[in-house]
Amino acid sequence: MAPPVRLCFVCLGNICRSPTAEALMRRHVAEAGLEGRVEIDSAGTGSWHVGEPPDRRAAAEAGRRGVSMDGQRARQFQAADFGRFDLVVAMDPENAADLRRIAPDAAAEEKVRLLREFDPEAGDDLAVPDPYFGGSDGFTRVFDLVDRSCAGLLDHLRKGPLAA
Repeated sequence: MAPPVRLCFVCLGNICRSPTAEALMRRHVAEAGLEGRVEIDSAGTGSWHVGEPPDRRAAAEAGRRGVSMDGQRARQFQAADFGRFDLVVAMDPENAADLRRIAPDAAAEEKVRLLREFDPEAGDDLAVPDPYFGGSDGFTRVFDLVDRSCAGLLDHLRKGPLAA
């Protein structure tokens, strides 16, 4: 059996968008019966929230939709993480640029992708907006964008690395 595909979802603080993506991707992978074929993690480019659980509003939205974010704790993405992951999936162009800046080489830079590249409805808007400073409706919108994008990412992986 081929080694698992290793994914890391990255946003700014690792308490809203990226842990939502981690939880949703876990659900999509489980529903597809691909546990063990895909390893999933999340991190932030910043260190402000290291060790904290996901934002209560993100966790509440996930819970309303039957998705658990239990056990997640924020951590900061490190340059060494590029060696651990096959894809480093940023939530927005700013975080993607920050990741590329700390990439140790061109091969690491090529691992950075935007989550909404896999959203069939994204059009030219490839950012998952940061809901942190808004109300609960922002978390609802982010959940929907991330859910659709994770489904698209899994489809992409099934046609590529998981096809074997």
